[in-house]
Amino acid sequence: MNERIHPVLKSMIPIVGGIAKTFGKSCEVVLHDITDPYHSIVAIENSHVTGRELGGAMSQANIEAIASGGFTRDQINYTKKTADGRILKSSTIVIRDENQKPIGCLCINFDLSDFVMVRNSINALCHTDEPEEMKEDKGYQGASINEVLCNLVNSVLEASGKPVAYMTKEDKVDIVKVLDQKGAFLIKGAIDYVAKVLCVSRYTVYNYLDEVRVGE
Repeated sequence: MNERIHPVLKSMIPIVGGIAKTFGKSCEVVLHDITDPYHSIVAIENSHVTGRELGGAMSQANIEAIASGGFTRDQINYTKKTADGRILKSSTIVIRDENQKPIGCLCINFDLSDFVMVRNSINALCHTDEPEEMKEDKGYQGASINEVLCNLVNSVLEASGKPVAYMTKEDKVDIVKVLDQKGAFLIKGAIDYVAKVLCVSRYTVYNYLDEVRVGE
């Protein structure tokens, strides 16, 4: 594959390994050839972060951007989540040829999940019982039902102190229990949304609800 790619991209393959070795196993580095977006990955290190492989495709969003001519700007220091709930800090840098035409991109995806757990532990350690302003209800004023559900789920997840990827079944049952106590499942579509966030099926969420409601 390397013999067929643009010389500029080929010259960047050692950079992929260098960045990955510098920042360790939590840092996935991917080099894409956008002339073949469905088989774009020409170099990758620490592929366990997202589970992609050499010869794999770009994201559908980037494929659509290339098709529409919109794949022209760097995206630096943004966050996203993997399918299993890992939190990534990412950057996508567009690579151009001698005529400034985009030919590829270098993507860096750093798994922050371990650091989020440490941060939450530090926040818990530093917490005091000083009175705090009631901010939650203010945030919901004028919000749509979907926003209320999203805010409620996010607040419960943050309070748990664990990224979803690190949660056991018991952790997820606890999340569902707290959401149920807060009335989240009275909102239309809550079962499907919570299932997606927790990376389980909607039937699993129903089972969790049955489990936490026993004896109530």
